[in-house]
Amino acid sequence: MEFPVYIHIGGLRIHPHFLFESLAYFIGFRIYVWRRKKSDISTVNMFWLIVGAALGASLGSKLLFWLENPAWLLSISEHWRELFGGKTIVGGLLGGLIGVELTKKLVGITRSTGDEFAFPLIIAMAIGRIGCFLTGLDDHTHGTPTAWITGFDYGDGVLRHPTQLYEIGFLFFLAFALFAAKKTSAARRQELPNGLIYIWFMFGYLAFRFVIDFIKPTPHPYFGLNNIQLACVLGMMYFAYRMFAVSRNANILKGSHAS
Repeated sequence: MEFPVYIHIGGLRIHPHFLFESLAYFIGFRIYVWRRKKSDISTVNMFWLIVGAALGASLGSKLLFWLENPAWLLSISEHWRELFGGKTIVGGLLGGLIGVELTKKLVGITRSTGDEFAFPLIIAMAIGRIGCFLTGLDDHTHGTPTAWITGFDYGDGVLRHPTQLYEIGFLFFLAFALFAAKKTSAARRQELPNGLIYIWFMFGYLAFRFVIDFIKPTPHPYFGLNNIQLACVLGMMYFAYRMFAVSRNANILKGSHAS
């Protein structure tokens, strides 16, 4: 098996990263639009939320990637191609969050809007990781060499952790768990607090990335952690606080109804 695994459609020879990243954006957006029909936010405000999310995600994915290897920043003239060509999902998620929150303040939205994004993001990320896997070593998303039974040869004779496949499996598990939580809540006629699905999604994914990045061959110059793990720690702290705040507000609201 040779990497990258090009996809042949008719007379076209398409790079897997480009194809699956494009599919991820398209399918994720279509699922979001389908779920958006149930939202009470106006079309204009939702448009600006999407713009804010896209701009924040683009900027965040770049900025966090630049912290991966501090030596590159010190020699930017030699590594500008790597710096401007790379990006990271965690930076995109956190940057998108900041972009959405700033946009909400500008347009006057006060309620949580994250639940509309959770499942489209999960599906889009899983599709995108297929492209990462099929790209092979050039994508730099593989794991370290391993003797585990899951070790995969990307074409150079070395067995490595297929961390892209681990992530796809985790995303499917996370989607199932969140869907089951929604169904269980509906069956009990106890609606989940608004925004909680998104909080669970983000906390779960950041926790997964914190662990999985220990077996990625990226520099770990920050007290034994890499740039992604530092961002994950900060993100988990934020979402743990959000989880507490949402649960507390839900209990207060429940108590006021009971009285």
